[in-house]
Amino acid sequence: MSEAPFAAPAAAPASPAAADARAAAAGAADAPESTAPPGPLAEFWGSFGANHGAVLGLVVVLAVLAMAALAPWVAPHPPDLTNNAAFLRPPAWSEGGSWRYLLGTDAIGRDILSRLIWGARLSLTIGIAVVALSIATGIVLGMVAGFARGATEIAIMRLMDIILTLPSLLLAIVIVAILGPGLMNAMLAVAVVVLPHYVRITRAAVIAETARDYVTAARLSGAGLARLMFVEVLPNCAAPLIVQASLGVSTAILDAAALGFLGLGAQPPAPEWGTMLADAREFVLRAWWVVTFPGVMILVTVLAFNLLGDGLRDALDPKLKR
Repeated sequence: MSEAPFAAPAAAPASPAAADARAAAAGAADAPESTAPPGPLAEFWGSFGANHGAVLGLVVVLAVLAMAALAPWVAPHPPDLTNNAAFLRPPAWSEGGSWRYLLGTDAIGRDILSRLIWGARLSLTIGIAVVALSIATGIVLGMVAGFARGATEIAIMRLMDIILTLPSLLLAIVIVAILGPGLMNAMLAVAVVVLPHYVRITRAAVIAETARDYVTAARLSGAGLARLMFVEVLPNCAAPLIVQASLGVSTAILDAAALGFLGLGAQPPAPEWGTMLADAREFVLRAWWVVTFPGVMILVTVLAFNLLGDGLRDALDPKLKR
């Protein structure tokens, strides 16, 4: 007789504790990995980097800043060096041009590329100095208007409204005409023209911040007026001021170039872009490069600062974050 086949014993049922452990392990494996929230810098760069135009503007601004800082080593010639044998020499790629003068020369034989590079230093200095002066004065006046209120606020804000009602370039021309032409007077005139924007932004931010609980708590703890203004409130007003400052640099460069073009700003032989345009007016038809390249530098620099300001606004304003 054949024996019955051997049957394997059935597996013992798993204990409840072991089943719970396996289920917990499977749930942990399927659960998404927890990530730490991004830091403030990473969050800022994520919002800023999403705006490709702002990134391009930042790259151009950094390039212009580097060109201005390295002007003594980057410029192929001194900005005021003349060459009697190279009057109105066209760019190197044009007929009659020379690679010694890559972008050509002006009416008295000065290298245009070298003057553009040195002009970047002068134009950026004008823009940064104007913004620094106007933002410092605007913060003080805006703080006083926001905290004092009453007649003091009305007097300050009505004066700013009067300045805003006047055409900016016309007002700058009037101020320079009173003070006299020159680079310092032109910078002061442009600073007065852009001042109301910083006063209004600071006052609005101060009024919004003084209604918050942390300001009330600081008052109750015995904080003085100066501490409330510059320690408690001012740091929380920085975001809109930073955005306006980046946009203000482009406005200052453009207005200073306009004054230089009119002969009221930087005076020859200073290699300022607006002054270069003024010197080249009579050669527009027969020497296009003398006018074109300074104009392109003004256009590119102003556009880059505007794009940078838009990106900063998107990154720093919670209402506009993407």
